[in-house]
Amino acid sequence: MIDPLSLADHGPVIPVIVLRRVDDAVPLAEALLAGGVKVLEVTLRTDVALACIEAIARAVPEAIVGAGTIRSAVDARAALAVGSRFAVSPGYTVEIGRACRDIGLPLLPGVATASEVMAASSAGHRFLKFFPAMQAGGLPMLKALGGPFPDIDFCPTGGITPESAPQFLALPNVKVCGGSWLTPQDAIDSGDWARITRLAREACALHG
Repeated sequence: MIDPLSLADHGPVIPVIVLRRVDDAVPLAEALLAGGVKVLEVTLRTDVALACIEAIARAVPEAIVGAGTIRSAVDARAALAVGSRFAVSPGYTVEIGRACRDIGLPLLPGVATASEVMAASSAGHRFLKFFPAMQAGGLPMLKALGGPFPDIDFCPTGGITPESAPQFLALPNVKVCGGSWLTPQDAIDSGDWARITRLAREACALHG
């Protein structure tokens, strides 16, 4: 079972991926990997998301594929069953935290307020997704949270861009950013994998 914080060791950006066709899963994963992006968060926002995770886990074993938008214990179990190596939730509940612990699925839980940080950290989570990052206060909020929570690290996700990512990565409590810009829908729909590889390579070069 991997330490969720180790996900940040593989690069400054974790792509937040929405897949609508199973056939796109493996070439997308290969395109991201070719650009140096190894950690992939496939969100459970479509009916084919679990099948896409399974396809990537089988065909691209060098990628670290996880499931995003985990909202229940059922989601967590389903994600593990298809080969997810980690889970990301938009918020935090005791149920999700317990379920992931029980099945050995590393969880990156989402938080947006100080109370949610306290709830997640009281359950042993020290690496948290700050979501939705821009709408929940962005850079000033993360700076403010650094005061009372010096032992907590964050992955801000939601509205992050290639232009703003370096500002977030410069914060001492930010280890990695989540970004949807690496996998634009039009590039996926047209099979423009070279463009996605280029975006991945550019994301890997970002730093604070």
